[in-house]
Amino acid sequence: MCALLAGVVLAATGCTSDAQDSADDMAPAARTYLSKALSIMEKRSLLRRQVGWSDLRGKAFAQARGARKPADTYRAIESALGALGDRHSTFWDPAQAKEAMGAPTSSFDGLEGRHLKNGVGYVSLPGVSGSSKTYDAYMRQGRDAVSKANGAGACGWVVDLRPESGGGMWPVLAVAAPILGDGTVGMFVDADGKRSTWKIKDGVPFLDGTAQGGAATRPLGDGRLPVAVLTGKRTASAGEAVAVAFRGRQDTRFFGEPTNGLPTGNDAHRLSDGAMLILTEVKDADRTGRIYDEAIPPDEEVIKDPRPSARQEDAVLDAAHSWLLKQDACRQG
Repeated sequence: MCALLAGVVLAATGCTSDAQDSADDMAPAARTYLSKALSIMEKRSLLRRQVGWSDLRGKAFAQARGARKPADTYRAIESALGALGDRHSTFWDPAQAKEAMGAPTSSFDGLEGRHLKNGVGYVSLPGVSGSSKTYDAYMRQGRDAVSKANGAGACGWVVDLRPESGGGMWPVLAVAAPILGDGTVGMFVDADGKRSTWKIKDGVPFLDGTAQGGAATRPLGDGRLPVAVLTGKRTASAGEAVAVAFRGRQDTRFFGEPTNGLPTGNDAHRLSDGAMLILTEVKDADRTGRIYDEAIPPDEEVIKDPRPSARQEDAVLDAAHSWLLKQDACRQG
């Protein structure tokens, strides 16, 4: 027993010594940079309680042995993020961060609204990333699309999240807010179980009482109109958060395929050289408190026909439209 214990102690001491040797072999700027990145992960990661931090740090410093500048530690940081196991955290070097947060854009492929037959409104919401100006442009155009689709007053809505593959959650939620209706629509849950609530008030999304953008507007149909939400394999991250906001809502049904399986929230941490640590820190939960940690299945699975001959067909949308026409608000005659 004593021999076994001694072996464990010696092994642990050797590992610590190796990590210290690796750190000592690095230039101070590189050592400080890597240590800072690892400290952010240890303090904020969603899965921080499931990680052996001494081991992870030791491997990171060993991989960065001999680093002379921050850039020499990038691969070690990427490896450490992968070791967290959340499948969502990532790292942007300064050039990638500059590109991602660069010049604003006002063109959003797939952002559209139209009026379907029998009084049904349709809005397609792709993902959006970038600067605050880009988000503002998305919200303006998205609200215009909703207004166009509403026409003289839609009896129900199709909210198409199949092209929502991630980015900023709040601009997309702001566009959907008049359809969702006011009230609590979801929450974030961190590693300690602390909850941060998403609410809609006068068509504006709030996180724990702080407005996240968008113009005030009255809920459409008092926020009680039936809604069909379309999801698919591309619906990921922020797209899944918006889908979660519709979960538990009355007169709401999901159509299509299960989502991508990343219903978690990231926060960006800018490092000293302009690189960014995009760290997964929370899980999504719906208005009932149910937490999501995997792909979100639809209520009615419908797979779009991939054959070229069916390119103009959309079985998912057809199923959603048919369901809406059976609801009291849209039933004809």
